[in-house]
Amino acid sequence: MIDIKILRENPDVVTHALKYKAVKWVDVDEVLRLDGERLHLQKQLDTLRAERNQIAHGWKWQKPSPEIVEKGKELKAKIASLEEEYKKIEELFFTLYKKIPNIPTPDTPLGLTEDENVEVKKWWIIKEFSFTPLNHYEIAAKFDWIDKERAAKVSGSRFAYLKWELVRLQLALMSWVMDTLSDSSQLQRIIEEEGLSVSSKPFLPILPPYMIKTAPYDAMDRLHPTEERYKIEGQDLWLQGSAEHVLGSMHQDEIFSEEELPVRYIWYATSFRWEAGTYGKDMEWIIRMHQFDKLEMESFSTAETSHEEHLFFSAVQEYLMQKLELPYRKLQKCTFDIWKPNAKWSDIDVWLPGQGKYRETHTADYMTDYQARRLNTRVRRKSWDIELIHTNDATAFACGRALVGILENYQQADGSVEIPEVLRSYMGGKTHIGK
Repeated sequence: MIDIKILRENPDVVTHALKYKAVKWVDVDEVLRLDGERLHLQKQLDTLRAERNQIAHGWKWQKPSPEIVEKGKELKAKIASLEEEYKKIEELFFTLYKKIPNIPTPDTPLGLTEDENVEVKKWWIIKEFSFTPLNHYEIAAKFDWIDKERAAKVSGSRFAYLKWELVRLQLALMSWVMDTLSDSSQLQRIIEEEGLSVSSKPFLPILPPYMIKTAPYDAMDRLHPTEERYKIEGQDLWLQGSAEHVLGSMHQDEIFSEEELPVRYIWYATSFRWEAGTYGKDMEWIIRMHQFDKLEMESFSTAETSHEEHLFFSAVQEYLMQKLELPYRKLQKCTFDIWKPNAKWSDIDVWLPGQGKYRETHTADYMTDYQARRLNTRVRRKSWDIELIHTNDATAFACGRALVGILENYQQADGSVEIPEVLRSYMGGKTHIGK
């Protein structure tokens, strides 16, 4: 949720955010009205409770008179009635308040369609092939690396068995990313190259649970749209839809000390998402799957360092892509396309020669304190003040899409696929797969 002070003191800022995030389901005036009514009822309740406590204290050591007993009953009835009214108003208020999106950063491009996203960078000269490049599924079919037919018999559409050398390539990618982000010297090089002033503190590797309860899922503001989530029947559990869902909620109701920050995690998780609204799209490929593997970054930092932390995460993404020598473009998402909880969002799209187009491989989400407010995740400053933490999450690699990028960009005329140099030591020194 946004800071309530912004709503009360700068409602125009909220209205502007609603307009450019194309949010039509929140009436700011109605939220403010309910907030005012809620505060008025709270003030009345505080007055009545204080009066009741004063009477109780005055007659603590002696039997109260009949008049005082009757007064106490009247106060109790009034308090009960107001508490019921307050509860209803508070529920109405928070239902609407939670729907207000995060406020976009000033440098987020204004836009009302995804066409207004801004391309800010392209990297690498797109490789010229002496043959007509194949798409990843055509390459994999030659070596039986992807089996969607058998997966369909077992699990249904949009599932696949990854097999043989492709499995080893994914494990190599995972190990390399974990080693890279656990190495503070490599992180320091990224920081210096980008001119950032963040810490070079390494990422801590984690293997998380794959299920999440409704309350933390909702507090993360990632439960919706529920039609894209998998609910465990008969239980208060969902399969997480992306690794950060169970990572950002990990420290709910906890307080960090300032000296600990930033706290950074890199973790691997299998995620589950019902690709609602994509019937018939990408059915041949492994782009839109109900089950997919991700390496995800998450950090907890102070308010004043969180934006540079976001820029650092984006720089890490570019560093990983450049080390793999995969051509890409970077997009700065406009207000319309950054979703409800984000204050800022950038994408990286890999060039796929077999498809002749860019496809998204990475997102970097800057959340400010939007998630932490409901999760109640805080930091105790050196001054002993307690403040809300700021969160960032970003893709290190969506493994399936990374494999797609490698297969299509490293394919050879003889049908084999060259292994990116940084992964070869993790593949026993091999230079190619399919040979």
